[in-house]
Amino acid sequence: MPSNKILEEKKQVVETLAEKIKSSAAGVLVKYEGIKVSEDTELRAALRKAGVDYSVIKNTYIKKAADIAGIEGFDPYLEGMTAFAFSNEDPLAPAKVLCKFAEENETFKVKVGMMDGAVMSAEEVTELSKIPSKEILIGKILGSIQGPLYGLAYVLQAKIDKEGGVAEEAAAE
Repeated sequence: MPSNKILEEKKQVVETLAEKIKSSAAGVLVKYEGIKVSEDTELRAALRKAGVDYSVIKNTYIKKAADIAGIEGFDPYLEGMTAFAFSNEDPLAPAKVLCKFAEENETFKVKVGMMDGAVMSAEEVTELSKIPSKEILIGKILGSIQGPLYGLAYVLQAKIDKEGGVAEEAAAE
């Protein structure tokens, strides 16, 4: 039987994990098997750069932490070696980095994801990874707003040029 000290340490790990699950914007569980150390190092560097917290965690810890956090639906996916990636800021970051890595490595698979307390299938996580970044979406919106405005400005300027500067005289009066 484990000592009280070991049980307290395990309890603390589960509580910390449960707090991460509650406070994160999104998370992704992956099958962490069959990758080389160099690939793992590369993956972890990409995740750190994206602001994602990533670690290999025992399935029993994940199950207990998910229960504490009120997340249901992880149980069928808690087999084999499992890693958990969390993001507090960008909910798409874990999906983007891990799905890209999974495309390049056959043995590395996305198991399941979560966002705002709801569990998502691996297919839904893959679809999320295909959404453009926030900056690109903002650029597209601004571009779609600017296009019609530029068109209006050109039409008005052509009208002014055609009438020979009448708008300037009217503005002066």
